[in-house]
Amino acid sequence: MWKALQDLIYNGGVVRLLPGHVIMWAIAFTLLYLAVKKRYEPLLLLPIGFGILVVNLPITALMEPNQGLLWYFYHYGIASGIIPPLIFLGLGAMTDFGPVIANPKTLLLGAGAQVGLYFTFFATLLAGFNLREAAAIAIIGGADGPTTIYVGSVLAPHLLGATAVVAYTYMALVPIIQPPIMRLLTTKEERRIVMRNLRPVGSLEKILFPVVTAVVVMLVVPAAAPLISMFMLGNLFKESGVVERLTRASENEIMNATTVFLGIAVGATMTAQTFLQPRVLFIFFMGLFAFAASTATGILLAKVMNLFLKEKINPLIGAAGVSAVPMSARVVHKVGSEANKRTYLLMFAMGPNVAGVIGTLVAAAIFISMLK
Repeated sequence: MWKALQDLIYNGGVVRLLPGHVIMWAIAFTLLYLAVKKRYEPLLLLPIGFGILVVNLPITALMEPNQGLLWYFYHYGIASGIIPPLIFLGLGAMTDFGPVIANPKTLLLGAGAQVGLYFTFFATLLAGFNLREAAAIAIIGGADGPTTIYVGSVLAPHLLGATAVVAYTYMALVPIIQPPIMRLLTTKEERRIVMRNLRPVGSLEKILFPVVTAVVVMLVVPAAAPLISMFMLGNLFKESGVVERLTRASENEIMNATTVFLGIAVGATMTAQTFLQPRVLFIFFMGLFAFAASTATGILLAKVMNLFLKEKINPLIGAAGVSAVPMSARVVHKVGSEANKRTYLLMFAMGPNVAGVIGTLVAAAIFISMLK
């Protein structure tokens, strides 16, 4: 009996525990706490946290090539490029492009916020990362989790777990990160600007928009095809009004199932050996820099546009040019209403917010086409 117990202990994982495993458990439990207690991005942080926990249990072989369960999720779901486009199918089915169509100028603000990505790209190169790693880190500034995962899986798989966790963590912290930048870069008079109501958008416009956008983007940046095609297909499902079952499946069953596999597979890439390195931990700082830079460039572009516009726009909506939909738009509205109770910015901010999703997709495609 005693020998059998000794064999059980020796052949188990307890005797193979290393300090790195325990540190990763702490990170996993932190993410689980943020997801469950604080409700920060729980749909992703919860499965990511659990994936980190189980993959850092010794000799489970969950990420063993051609053997481990989570390796199959990662290899056939993320590395093969299947799951991120399916996530975008669901996102498209839940997106309303009406504010962008009603106010096309907001497309520029969505593009302007991406300038912060390129600032971060060059800053990351100066920090000693290579081109592919710098692109995978810079895309965090777009505040778009699925796009960050897609770029990381293509250009820097060894950084995938870190970049994904940083992206979703800072997306959850939008209400904390963005307001100080908004107040710093705008005057109270600018924040008080009241914008004129948006015009009604017809159903034909909403149907044509995803078709035309898909064609134009894929002709200009073909590398964007996997994500933009699924994003616009999901939106076409929604706006056509003739495939309610497909719309519901895209935004519910497909979205929910792929989110589970995406989260746990991303978490499973964060083993102690790959994550506990100074260069990887530096990503948390660069991710914050990327997000702040994107917020700032969106606001500054709005201020520049006001130099040429007869009807001024509230420059706060430029901060919504990042892809954190609809969190960033809500933060813009909150900061604006604090300066002027008559300022209702939510729908105006949704324009650059959804335009930012397209802008981040294009930026990701440019990185991939140049560096893959």
